[in-house]
Amino acid sequence: MRILISNDDGYFAPGIAALSEVLGTFAEVAVVAPERDRSGASHSLTLDRPLSVRRAPSGYHYVNGTPTDCVHLAVTGFLDFRPDLVVSGINHGANMGDDTIYSGTVAAAMEGYLLGIPAIAVSLVGREGNNFQTAAEVAASVVKSVAKDLAGPPFLLNVNVPDVAFAELRGTRVTRLGKRHMAEPVVRSSNPRGETIYWVGAVGAAQDAGEGTDFHAVAERFVSITPLQVDLTQFEALESWKARVAG
Repeated sequence: MRILISNDDGYFAPGIAALSEVLGTFAEVAVVAPERDRSGASHSLTLDRPLSVRRAPSGYHYVNGTPTDCVHLAVTGFLDFRPDLVVSGINHGANMGDDTIYSGTVAAAMEGYLLGIPAIAVSLVGREGNNFQTAAEVAASVVKSVAKDLAGPPFLLNVNVPDVAFAELRGTRVTRLGKRHMAEPVVRSSNPRGETIYWVGAVGAAQDAGEGTDFHAVAERFVSITPLQVDLTQFEALESWKARVAG
């Protein structure tokens, strides 16, 4: 099995090291990741300048672009093989509910999916980031469980792992995305020149976090696995809009 690993925290992040080490025990792995932290980059491609790829002492390759750039570049020309699977992570922090729209971690996996390759995004839910090894072991377990499905239609899974020791996990739940409240207001400040600057405010609290959601599963110390799709069409509204705008 050949696995392309990427992330949005940068090639130097502890999460990608833990993931690469564990997956490398049973698969051939290639790491192509951003040269710096690109959290919140979403599914952006760099189209206004060329990209460069460099090799770190660790053997990882890093790109002066976004997580999506890394996967797109790796799959469409940089690697001399086509990966069987794309795994993105391990992100330091949750990617649940509305987070998935902004997440560079999820976007890297989604790019693999759009290119016809099964893909998994993995995140460690917690501020401290004490248990990347737990998330790596979970990722390995998920990869092994889907190995037989890699030749079929591509899939996209979003995995969130509680930041606890592996023995403290209560199991796995297949979930739907929850939803957050509106984000906190921007934080107004001044730079040394006296100019007004703004920091994007913190994410809002979970609003839809009931049983069956990713938020609920992780809060109960279960691993959350959410199958994602890319088609944003609101199918139930098609007919009503046809009636409203038909000429």
